Amino acid sequence: MPMAAMTTGLADGEAAPHVAGAASGAYVAQLHTSLEAVKPLWQRLEATGVCTGHQHFAWAEGIVEGLLPQKADLAIVEVRDAGTGEPRMLVPLMRRRAFHHWVIEWLSCGVCDYAAPLLADATPWTRQSAEAAWAAVLSVLPPADRIHIVGIPKEVGGVANPLALLSPARDSIHSHYGIAMDGDAETVVKRICRPSFVKALNKDLRRLDRNGGLALVEADTPALVDSIFGKLVQMRLSRFRELGRFDLLARPPVIDFYRKAAHRGLTDGSVRIFGLRAGNVMVAVQYLAVHLGTLHALLIAIDQAAVPNVSPGLCIMGELIKWGRGAGFDYFDLSVGNQSYKEHMGAVKSVLSELCYGITLKGVAVSQAIKYRGRGVAFVRDNPRLFKLAQEFMQRWRRLRSGG
Repeated sequence: MPMAAMTTGLADGEAAPHVAGAASGAYVAQLHTSLEAVKPLWQRLEATGVCTGHQHFAWAEGIVEGLLPQKADLAIVEVRDAGTGEPRMLVPLMRRRAFHHWVIEWLSCGVCDYAAPLLADATPWTRQSAEAAWAAVLSVLPPADRIHIVGIPKEVGGVANPLALLSPARDSIHSHYGIAMDGDAETVVKRICRPSFVKALNKDLRRLDRNGGLALVEADTPALVDSIFGKLVQMRLSRFRELGRFDLLARPPVIDFYRKAAHRGLTDGSVRIFGLRAGNVMVAVQYLAVHLGTLHALLIAIDQAAVPNVSPGLCIMGELIKWGRGAGFDYFDLSVGNQSYKEHMGAVKSVLSELCYGITLKGVAVSQAIKYRGRGVAFVRDNPRLFKLAQEFMQRWRRLRSGG
């Protein structure tokens, strides 16, 4: 069924697509190569459907404007019900040139923790329906050698993520953590976090308070956004240099992306930045994305030396759980990573999935190499002595590269 001939299910401002489309069983797919072509539908699904804060239109717009590689094309696929023409989901992808081949990836460029389609509603997906929808997606994608989509959560807003249901999807070596918030804000930390965390948190908060008073400061003006975000960048880069680790914020375009998103958040509420101040010293900064009832903790920076024997990162997390619950949020997403403090808090761990497979012979070879490398990384991580040696080697190597 030609998509240009379909008018059913189009909201005001949504034009019938004028690019390549194809039908596959129960679903019809349409390829879009610009954000403007799909903006009305994207914003409609963002507002009334199911997605994460990593899939906001403004977030994707910032990626395209400042982070998209030169040899990359947008490949945003719209999937509709073949019978009714109603939208079912939007899949934001990109095609990138990598080492003499083409790869289909998520539209992320390193600043989206999660790969999840924007779903039209909370209608359950099954493996069969997910496979049929994915077949429609594949039928309109531009030529490529392989598919590589990482950071796929099993669920989105309580709905099974269609990408995680696909037969090629496999558990990755990465996990994400989150903690549900309910009840009274004043007692929420005590009720939902582990007693050992609460005890350590209260002890550290008292120490910070004795340092001249404790305050959680929201960056709610342009001047405060620049000031507190600037402090985040400064503390984070200093800390990562000290540890001999690479940080994405070492790239100026990434700093610009996050700064612009924070300024935009002053208007649309999609981003919040908080600093934790002890006396006159900013000891921690947290950068958050916001979507409906969820706070996504994206970037955190701490000044570990400001107050001895205190964990400023845990302190700002505890204060933000309390603030978030008071503001009506019911879920605190601690993002991707196996840092020990997350389990210490009592957050729930979920393994992320990934799609990594070849389409051409060249793509198959590269995908297999990536899978073997992932197994090697997992083996090292599961062996503490090897992991420590690998960390020390990488730290020395990065310090040598940076001239430190």
